[in-house]
Amino acid sequence: MPLREVNASAALLEELAEWVRIESPTTDGAAVNRLLDMAEKGLAEAGAVLRRTVGRDGFGDTLLARTPETNGRLVLLLGHLDTVWDHGTLATMPFRIEGERAHGPGIYDMKAGSFLGFHVLRTILRRGKAPPRPIALMLTPDEEVGSPTSRALIEEAAADAAMVLVLEPAGAGGACVTARKGVGRFVLRVAGHAAHAGGAFEDGASAVVELAEQIRRLHAMVDLPAGITLNVAPVWGGTRPNVIAAEAGCEIDLRVPDAASGERLERMILGLAAVTPGCVVTVAGGMNRPPFAETPTIAGLYARARKIATEIGIALPRQHRGGGSDGNFTAAMGVPTLDGLGCPGGGAHADHEHILWQELAPRARLLAGLLEQGE
Repeated sequence: MPLREVNASAALLEELAEWVRIESPTTDGAAVNRLLDMAEKGLAEAGAVLRRTVGRDGFGDTLLARTPETNGRLVLLLGHLDTVWDHGTLATMPFRIEGERAHGPGIYDMKAGSFLGFHVLRTILRRGKAPPRPIALMLTPDEEVGSPTSRALIEEAAADAAMVLVLEPAGAGGACVTARKGVGRFVLRVAGHAAHAGGAFEDGASAVVELAEQIRRLHAMVDLPAGITLNVAPVWGGTRPNVIAAEAGCEIDLRVPDAASGERLERMILGLAAVTPGCVVTVAGGMNRPPFAETPTIAGLYARARKIATEIGIALPRQHRGGGSDGNFTAAMGVPTLDGLGCPGGGAHADHEHILWQELAPRARLLAGLLEQGE
C-alpha cells in the first residue's frame, strides 16, 4: 500500500479512536447519545442539514445529516453507533494497535464503518461543491437489538432514495454484501404444574419436559440445503431439583433466504402446541428483518462499486450473509442496497474484535467514489 494511503489511514485511525473510547452499549441511550453528540457537532460545523429524532423506550437518538442540496434523489448512508459491549469493557479490552490491526470494543461492528460515512460526508460538505446527488447519513442507536425504534425512520428516509449504502463491516478479503437472510425472533413459554418430585410426581406436569419436546420440533425445522436455520438459546426452566417444573421457556432465532420461507416458518413456530398433558405452550414474536435478496439492480450497483475499487487498487469480492442488518429493510422496499462497505477486519462481538486499520483510507475513497458518481 502506498505510504500516502498509510499516512491517511493513520490520521483517520487517530480520530476513530476517539469514537471507540466512548462506550456506547445499546442498552444505555445516554451513552449512545454522547457519541452521537460528537458526530452531530462535526457535521454541523461542516454545514450539514440536521434532523435529530429523540429516542424512546430507553434507546438513544437517531441523527439524519444531509447535504444542503435538495434536487434529485438522495443517496442514503446507513450506520449505527450502538454496540453489544457493556460499560467497563475498555478496561479489559482497550483500544490498541498491534501491527496492521487496531482493536477495541465495537471498532469493527461498526464504529469504523459509521465513522467512514461521517468522515466522507464531512469532507464533501467542507469542499463546498454540490455533489451529483443529495447525500444523507443516518446514525441509529439500536441496530444490535433489531432496530425497534429506528426502523420507521430508516424506511422513511429510504422511501425516495436512489440507493442505500450500508456501512456494516466488510467481510473476508474486503467483501461487500449483496444479499442477507431474513431474521425472525421468537419467545416460547411453557406453563406446567408444580408438584413434589418424589411424593407427588404424578400430580405434576413438567414444563421442562414439554420444552424439550418443543426444542426437538424446532430443530427438525432446520433445512440446511434450503438455507433455513433455527437456534434455541437461551433456555430456562424450573426452580429446584425436587420440584416438577411449572415454567420453562426459550428464545428462538430463525434465518431464512426468502420471504416465502419466512412466512411458512413463522406460521409453524407460532402454531406450536403442547404435547405433554397438563402443559400449555405460547409463542410470541415473528419476522424481525425481511430477507435482503440480490436483484439485477443490486448486482449492477455492485459492479459499479467493484469498478471503483479496481481503480483504487483494492479487492471488492461480494458475499451473501446469514446475519441481518438495516439494509434488509431498505432492500425489501425495492431500493438498490449495497452492504458491508465498512472496514475489513474480524472478531465482531468477540474479544479479538479488530479492523485492518491501513484499509481505512482506501475504503473511504471507495465510499466517496460511489457518492460522487452521477446517476
